[in-house]
Amino acid sequence: MMRSFIRCGALAGAVMLGACDLAVENRTSPDTSKVLATPADVEALLGGQFLRHHSSLYGSTGNVWGMMNVMSHENFSSLSNNCQGQRVGIPRAGNDNAVGNGCASEQRRIYYIDGEVVRVSSNILAKLNTAGFSLGSTAQDQRARSYANFTRGLALASLAMVYDSAAIITPETGTEDPGVLSGYADVMAAALASFDDAITAAQAPGTGTGGFPLPGSWLERVGPPVSAAEFVKIIRSYKARYRAGNARTPAERAAVNWAAVIADAQNGITANLDLRTATTTATLSNSWVSQWYSYTTWHQMVPFIIGMGDVSGAYETYIATPLNDKGANGAFFMVTPDLRFPQGATRADQQADFAVTSCSSAASVCKRYMRNRPTGNDQASGPTWGYSNYDHTRHYAWRFAGSEVGATNLTGPFPFMTKAEIDMLQAEGLIRTGSFAAAAALINNTRVGNGGLPAITAFNNTSPVPGGANCVPRVPNSTGSAVACGNMLEAMKWEKRIETAYTHFGGGYFDSRGWGDLPEGTPTQWAPPYEDLLARGYAKDAVYSLGGGLPSSAAKGTYGW
Repeated sequence: MMRSFIRCGALAGAVMLGACDLAVENRTSPDTSKVLATPADVEALLGGQFLRHHSSLYGSTGNVWGMMNVMSHENFSSLSNNCQGQRVGIPRAGNDNAVGNGCASEQRRIYYIDGEVVRVSSNILAKLNTAGFSLGSTAQDQRARSYANFTRGLALASLAMVYDSAAIITPETGTEDPGVLSGYADVMAAALASFDDAITAAQAPGTGTGGFPLPGSWLERVGPPVSAAEFVKIIRSYKARYRAGNARTPAERAAVNWAAVIADAQNGITANLDLRTATTTATLSNSWVSQWYSYTTWHQMVPFIIGMGDVSGAYETYIATPLNDKGANGAFFMVTPDLRFPQGATRADQQADFAVTSCSSAASVCKRYMRNRPTGNDQASGPTWGYSNYDHTRHYAWRFAGSEVGATNLTGPFPFMTKAEIDMLQAEGLIRTGSFAAAAALINNTRVGNGGLPAITAFNNTSPVPGGANCVPRVPNSTGSAVACGNMLEAMKWEKRIETAYTHFGGGYFDSRGWGDLPEGTPTQWAPPYEDLLARGYAKDAVYSLGGGLPSSAAKGTYGW
């Protein structure tokens, strides 16, 4: 047995989500020396760490992704489930972290699970660094060292992206040392350094048996097991995602090392990273997307964002209408030349153009990314400004087999990282560093190829996107009172929003906070859970919340919201 001075479950034992007393006997946390006693023990524990990290983001609706999506206008739901209803309103509420708050379980899930992954991965690295210890060969040791640094980096990066601070546990940290809380910038720096160590180990493969490729169960990619070279591409893609996404404000986003983002993106994945999913506990899951795709009151596409594709004038009217009157005339209807949306000048035309029954088998591909849902299925609850005719359907074949009310599928593959995301990270960096022609080429790949929109040919960030009166996107001005054709940066943002919607945890929220596109007062991060703060000696009245007018509240931004 061990003495615990921090939250329970910091090692590979049970993750206890209640507040832990200081200096108490922890009878559920195993002795590290026993858990990592043999090479087989070390490798078995290591092989489950990506799944463990993945479960914090995708394994349950009991985390903050639901809140993030309603706060960023990627999704609309006023359900109280998982604290969506508490976060969807405008003016924005804060991320309440008071002792005993009703959102505590969602707000602590990632903190505890990824905190565990950081510590377990660090303990494994410490074991691998022990003199005389080997898994069997230098090749096997290097593969393990690379993978452990990868999972440690992923967990640290997730903590940095969500919370204002977290502990940076290292291989040198004692097993009972809670670590001090460090700010999100330092936590992300530690994550990026761990990714670099993973790359270094993968590129120095050692000799003997047991090296790369990764065992299939360690990273359940669709296709053959991941080679060392492919693993490096995956790691660099994550580096690009997290380096750019950690910014809380437009000033921080502008100050990102875009040269590094560009370099990582250029050397990242060359096709979607499709991972296998299933409903069993043995493989990956994607609970939030599954839940959103049940539709009803869980999901609508939000007019604030999708309306930027409208060319009928409906969005301009919507933007100019006072907030609480925006839904007075019924759910938002739009007409757009973007082929990722249903086509037609009337609702009936759009419903006839595309129905999800055309892509309801696991082997089929949806013709559109969105549908104009059947009229009888409209759900009206919560603030009327969120009502629209549109549902996201791109992953419908993954969610269902047979029909909308038929048996669930959920067996993958699912694109948890898309090539379009990595291309748009590169494009954003190229725009910010003045390489407009190269950025336009990347944007046009999906803008023209998937959206059927006219190519960007004016290589600057001042000219409006082509299309004249039918330009896409049409974006609100800084007062939120009128719309006009966007520039190249807005075209990039449109492509990223449409191509990556519902593909990966928090994507729309993280981008919108860095771009300055969140509604005023929206929380830009969470505090460490109150349980951990109390365990660290914080007085009850010193436990703090963020957003909603408190620190870490978004300023009125790009679109005047």
